[in-house]
Amino acid sequence: MSAASARHDAAALRAFAHALLARAGVRDDIAQTTAAVLVEGDLMGHTTHGLALLPGYLGELERGSMAKAGEPLVLAQRAATQAWDGARLPGPWLTVRALDAAIAMARDAGTGSVVIRRAHHIACLAAYLTRATTQGFAALVLSSDPAMRSVAPFGALTPVFTPNPLAAGFPTSGDPILLDISASLTTNGLTARLHEAGERLPHAWLQDAQGNATADPAVLFTEPKGTLLPLGGLDAGHKGYALGLLVEALTGGLAGFGRADPSEGWGATVFVQVLDPAAFGGSEAFARQMDWLVRACHDAAPRPGTQGARLPGERGLALARQQAREGVALYPAILPALTPWAARYGVALPAARAA
Repeated sequence: MSAASARHDAAALRAFAHALLARAGVRDDIAQTTAAVLVEGDLMGHTTHGLALLPGYLGELERGSMAKAGEPLVLAQRAATQAWDGARLPGPWLTVRALDAAIAMARDAGTGSVVIRRAHHIACLAAYLTRATTQGFAALVLSSDPAMRSVAPFGALTPVFTPNPLAAGFPTSGDPILLDISASLTTNGLTARLHEAGERLPHAWLQDAQGNATADPAVLFTEPKGTLLPLGGLDAGHKGYALGLLVEALTGGLAGFGRADPSEGWGATVFVQVLDPAAFGGSEAFARQMDWLVRACHDAAPRPGTQGARLPGERGLALARQQAREGVALYPAILPALTPWAARYGVALPAARAA
């Protein structure tokens, strides 16, 4: 069975990631949650933000740049809001904790928001959303990394932002709508992966140091460096630029910690919000409106050459169900990158699932 075609049981991948994190000294509950979030990213097809991140996480743990145990510090708290210092703890665990806290506040107040400063990287944002939507809540998750700069403001050459992803989940009578987008045309993870493979992006999603649009990822790795283009590119990038500013305001702005502060290295500032439709127009009315939108989008006449519209998250949820049954098809470079860590910590690599 070739590396490209090999599939692995999701439970085995979670156990493998859990074991590596635990051997690296991460407290067991943190290791378990972090492993589950990473594998969920791969299940949904977000292969740059699943187990592909684990070698980097393990390196951060080894260097002491990611905390292995502890608790977030509550900096401020009101009836429906909290602000935390994440103490450089693993971002997936902090984000799950924040969602649970926001859900608890939403049950009482109709909404709940948690902002986290000084979290570590939080992996795939879409991986969190069903934690809220399965309980009938809508959820927002936004993230920025104040230590990184790879996206220039529209009309500029100098990088100021990260891709600044934002995700939202909305329950319907069927599958939830799950959107996970960035304020840039592409991500650092995909660009780095293609650069290492000697490949190009499918479209001109970057700009070189002179401001020319390009599909060559090398412009981010040679001097003078280029940048990722904001969503909308050279024609309508003011829209992505505006979204990037929105994410900065709701993360670093509300957290009171971000780009204006000294860098602590790879990490995240996070905004999590949960809303209970029952506290507004009502859960049934919310479902009626969302169901109408789902039907209207599915029934819309397809543009020639396409299969028509699908809802955000539709492909990811279907793929997650398929891979839960048939095994997860990991991106070929992931296990080779984890093999040295497995050898170091004495953890067996997960066996490929029989065809």
